[in-house]
Amino acid sequence: MSQSAFNTLKLNPALVKNLNSLGYEKMTPIQSESLPHVLQGKDVIAQAKTGSGKTAAFGLGLLDKLDVKRFRVQGLILCPTRELADQVAKELRKLARSIHNIKILTLCGGMPFGPQIGSLEHGAHIVVGTPGRIEEHLRKERLKLGDLHTFVLDEADRMLDMGFQASLDAIMSYLPKKRQNLLFSATYPEQIEAIAAKLMYKPVMVKAETAHENSSIEQHFYQVQGNDQRLRALQLLLLKYRPQSAVVFCNTKKETQAVSESLRSCGLSSVALHGDLEQRERDQILVRFSNQSASVLVATDVAARGLDIETVEAVVNYHLAHDPEVHVHRIGRTGRAGRSGLAFTFFSEREAHKMIALEDYMDQEFTADELPDESFLESSGYQPSMVTLQIDGGRKQKVRPGDILGALTGQNGIEGKEVGKINIFDFSAYVAVKRKASTAALKKLEKGKLKGRSFRVRRIRG
Repeated sequence: MSQSAFNTLKLNPALVKNLNSLGYEKMTPIQSESLPHVLQGKDVIAQAKTGSGKTAAFGLGLLDKLDVKRFRVQGLILCPTRELADQVAKELRKLARSIHNIKILTLCGGMPFGPQIGSLEHGAHIVVGTPGRIEEHLRKERLKLGDLHTFVLDEADRMLDMGFQASLDAIMSYLPKKRQNLLFSATYPEQIEAIAAKLMYKPVMVKAETAHENSSIEQHFYQVQGNDQRLRALQLLLLKYRPQSAVVFCNTKKETQAVSESLRSCGLSSVALHGDLEQRERDQILVRFSNQSASVLVATDVAARGLDIETVEAVVNYHLAHDPEVHVHRIGRTGRAGRSGLAFTFFSEREAHKMIALEDYMDQEFTADELPDESFLESSGYQPSMVTLQIDGGRKQKVRPGDILGALTGQNGIEGKEVGKINIFDFSAYVAVKRKASTAALKKLEKGKLKGRSFRVRRIRG
């Protein structure tokens, strides 16, 4: 389908005007396929991957029929992780800029209950959250869905992968009978069919291709014997290509941690992302990787789903994915937005059947490449271009990005071009600065003040 303009839809003119101001002129394939049905009030099952523009596909439909004067929860969006929930809420707020007095609330696990209870008491129009926490608020009657008109399951397959089936069943029992259901999923396994059958009424099914061209991704396959050779192969490739941002996919939490620690021991900046981390640790790891102060993110598929990382230079499949569709999803994190990307995959003789399945799925023939010369192991590791500074003050202390930027670049400060991404959380803030300017930046923040107050500042190492 050719890309259509948003103004061809029967969409609130204020929303269209805001889309134009955001630079959203043409619909992505998933938006073109799904939005007309969503705006007609139909139940929709959409198969689409991260980065396809699916948030706008369901978000615009929800916002179009929102009654702001009714201060009740009218839309509920479930996401598998807090990171994805935060990302969805952020995108919805952008899409809703033309709607005055709209309140979008996130309710996720790993966060204190008190502030969430207070926010619910003040009311909200749209709630975005994770299944476990949403179920708990419903059970304790803090969240009421009597006025709900739109229910969205985002990345439904990963919610099942993460064991949220029981929570989803419980949440569905609280939904009003008359509502619109929108289900978005990268894959469509049997469990999703079962949920759709229970949840939806005469759903329309749409599917869009990935939002990038696979031709922009250069794939290489390497046959390895045993885990020792896998690790050596990974070190060789990282030391040869020296990517500033690489994601390494492992199949288990234990392996994720072990691989990351091994990379750090040979001088590479690596962080591990898996399901056993506290929320604060997850936040810090994702901040460091996205702001390029950690070069390698080692993760499981479940932990990495829904991450909004703009630039990934290389993806490594430490083991072949169990499902060819997951392989395509993994490598699709690189080569985005017109950039080229590298994808490296390790396989053993015992995984030959997976290689055959992958070739059939992608309609390509793959041959094993030679690994880089062992001499690369003698070269030293490389450091990321940025360093992250953590400030023990955040939203609750009214700290804003502009305050941090001003403190860094004020009198005798560092240059603005040496400041990278700034991330503000409730009780902490993170700022990336160029490595060569990090010592001066740290001193400037330690001696200066934010909002007239002194905050503890430290450099995150590792």
